[in-house]
Amino acid sequence: MPWSNQGGGPWGSGPKGPWGSGPQSSGPNPPDLEELLRRSQDRLKNVLPGGNLGGKGFALIGLAALAIWGFSGFFRVNPDELGVVLRFGQYVRDAKPGLNYHLPYPIESVLTPKVTRVNRIDIGMRLVEDSRRGNTMRDVPEESLMLTGDENIVDVDFSVLWIIKPNGASDYLFNIQNPEGTVKAVAESAMREVVGRSDIQPILTGARQNVETAVHDLMQKTLDDYSAGIQISQVQMQKVDPPTQVIDSFRDVQAARADLERAQNEAQTYANRVIPEARGRVAQITQAAEAYREQTVAEAKGQTARFLKVLDEYKKAPDVTRERIYLETMEHLFSGTDKIILDSGVGNGTGVVPYLPLNELNRAPAPRQPAANAPQGQSGGNR
Repeated sequence: MPWSNQGGGPWGSGPKGPWGSGPQSSGPNPPDLEELLRRSQDRLKNVLPGGNLGGKGFALIGLAALAIWGFSGFFRVNPDELGVVLRFGQYVRDAKPGLNYHLPYPIESVLTPKVTRVNRIDIGMRLVEDSRRGNTMRDVPEESLMLTGDENIVDVDFSVLWIIKPNGASDYLFNIQNPEGTVKAVAESAMREVVGRSDIQPILTGARQNVETAVHDLMQKTLDDYSAGIQISQVQMQKVDPPTQVIDSFRDVQAARADLERAQNEAQTYANRVIPEARGRVAQITQAAEAYREQTVAEAKGQTARFLKVLDEYKKAPDVTRERIYLETMEHLFSGTDKIILDSGVGNGTGVVPYLPLNELNRAPAPRQPAANAPQGQSGGNR
């Protein structure tokens, strides 16, 4: 420029402008751009051969700049990341871990979210770092207090583990603005909905697994509707208690319910033991009665058949049958006695040899034992 070496520009020397006064500044003066350009030209002349910047020099500078621009497209994706290549801000493709290439900026750019890292969000509690006491958990009542289906208040602290879907990195980057805030809001909403459909007693005792599963499924469905590209790995309920003000009363109620269940179980056990025994005895008595009935009926039928047969024989020969019945009856009656009956009318008793037991005659008779209840004075007078 023709006025490059002049102090005041085209309006003369000094710091004055065209209206007679220059800029009023109390700080340091800004650097002179023309001076900087002139020094850069002098240094470039010293570097180039011959000291002149001709067409060849501009070509070398252009080639060097183009090479640097082209090499700027190389990028590296770590093993726990996934490269998302954008072309003028629009999603184009994914880049696998390792060394990759994209068209240099500003044509293409790359984002590398960590897709394999497991993220954790705590709801209802916060980790507080204290240099003296160490890390402690602080309760957040505005997040943890929830209303159950039977109109009770329960304090629920839980954690959510989530990752980015392997094929959902683009959705994760462009469909939601604040991923952690979105997951937290969805988790709190899902937990409140599930708890609001349940009674407090199952939540406090044995239904935690069911609640965790229901919250996991509801969160995943909601995030999929948002196309968030997030996969819920696990929902963990850390603490489920009644509010602090009434926790002692709730524990007393739980103890009473446990005693009630124990008494019911004992009664059911007794019933399970007694009822089968009673049914067994009933079945035994019933079977014995049926057997007695069958036996009695069978004996009656047998006696009837025997009587009918005897009657038929009696009709054929009454005298012989009557004699036979008489003999069989007498045999049946006297078969159990120790008496011998001799018919003296037949043969005058001949054929019977008298027997005299000589050995028994020499034996002294056994002394007679006095009665135990008889008095001593009367025993001699009665002889």
